[in-house]
Amino acid sequence: MALHIHEAWILLFVIPALVAPAAINHEDYPADEGDQASSNDNLIFDDYRGKGCVDDSGFVYKLGERFFPGHSNCPCVCTEDGPVCDQPECPKIHPKCTKVEHNGCCPECKEVKNFCEYHGKNYKILEEFKPSPCEWCRCEPSNEVHCVVADCAVPECVNPVYEPEQCCPVCKNGPNCFAGTTIIPAGIEVKVDDCNICHCHNGDWWKPAQCSKRECQGKQAL
Repeated sequence: MALHIHEAWILLFVIPALVAPAAINHEDYPADEGDQASSNDNLIFDDYRGKGCVDDSGFVYKLGERFFPGHSNCPCVCTEDGPVCDQPECPKIHPKCTKVEHNGCCPECKEVKNFCEYHGKNYKILEEFKPSPCEWCRCEPSNEVHCVVADCAVPECVNPVYEPEQCCPVCKNGPNCFAGTTIIPAGIEVKVDDCNICHCHNGDWWKPAQCSKRECQGKQAL
């Protein structure tokens, strides 16, 4: 009987030693994906609602603090309901502005067009110029060009010519008119053929000449 008791004690000491190495160590085995997902769902992120404001870069601002969020150049104030940003009525940009900066809350014009453009050329403010012999123009402070076109009188001839750098046509041979297809000078009677003597109307040079028939001076028959 004593022998069986001794063997029983040996078994009691041997069985725990055999079982202990087979015990599972959770640190040696990674968790399943499902277990990882469930653990991530339990993560707690900071909630700044009612406590502060966060800008686009992740910076936290205290209640009542002014800051400039990344999407706006206008200042904002952090409130319990979130950032409240200024929305000022910005002045209108001059239509002739050539350089606009957007660094501030409102766009700002840094350079205004100070010249006029006319037919591909630039002119200074208040500069006067003649783009053609008949035009007189000036560059106005509004960057607009105002022109006056000369009003030419009706020429006193039927064959006027245009001289270089002159606006209106001139009668190089003086006043004249048409007698049929013949140009005759004004102021004198002109015998245009053996039977007709013509003269131009006074002042109405574009009208045909007045002609009168006289005794024809043809050759007498032999």
